[in-house]
Amino acid sequence: MTQTLLLLEDDIQLSDTVKQFLEFKGYEVYCAYDGLEAQTIVYEKHIDLMLLDVKVPHLNGFEFLKKVRSEGKDIPAIFITSLNSVEDVEEGFSSGCDDYIRKPFALKELLVRVESLLKRSFGTYDEKIDLGEGLLFDTKEMILTQHNNRIPLKTKELKLLTLFLQNINELLNYEKINETLWEYDEEPSSGSLRTYIKTLRSAIGKERIETIKNIGYRFVA
Repeated sequence: MTQTLLLLEDDIQLSDTVKQFLEFKGYEVYCAYDGLEAQTIVYEKHIDLMLLDVKVPHLNGFEFLKKVRSEGKDIPAIFITSLNSVEDVEEGFSSGCDDYIRKPFALKELLVRVESLLKRSFGTYDEKIDLGEGLLFDTKEMILTQHNNRIPLKTKELKLLTLFLQNINELLNYEKINETLWEYDEEPSSGSLRTYIKTLRSAIGKERIETIKNIGYRFVA
C-alpha cells in the first residue's frame, strides 16, 4: 500500500517540485496551500506523514499542528520553513513536530528524513518486521508473507496490522482504531472490525491479538 503524505506549502512552485519528486519516489502526496485546507485533508484522508511550512495563510503551521495533536492524532510531522532562530525551532518541537528542516534544503535530504521518520514510526529501522513462524511484514510495500508466500489481506486489514505494529503491547481503544481504518466519509462498522480482527488472527496467530472487553484490542509481542 502506497504511503501518503500531506504537504502544506503556499509556494506553488516549491510545492509542485516537492510533490513531483516524492511521487517519483513512490509516495502519494496531497497538497494544501493554507492551514484550513490542510485540516480538511487530515480529516478526510489517511495520512502517514505531514510536511508543514509555517508561514501559510489562515492557520499557520505551528497552530495547525497544535490543533492536530490536541485532537489525539499522532501523525509524524516535519516542519519545512525559512524560520531558523532557536526560538522558532523550540516552538516547532513544542507544537508536536518530529523533525525540522530549514529552507533552502536538498530534496535528497528531505527524502532521507521522510524515510527515517516513517521507519521510526514502526519502532524499527528494518523495512521487514519478523513476526515469527516464518511471517514477515514489509512496512514499505505493505505486504505480509509466510515462508515467502504472500498472505492476501485487504487494505483495511493491512492498515490495522500496521497500527498494531506501531503500538506493540499497547491498548488500542475503538476510537483510535476507527480513526485509522475509516476515512472521513465512511461510517465505522464494529461488525467489519471484528471480521478484520478474525482475518488477522487467522494469518498471524489468535494469541497475538488480545480482546480488551468493551475497550479495544492489544497486539502482544
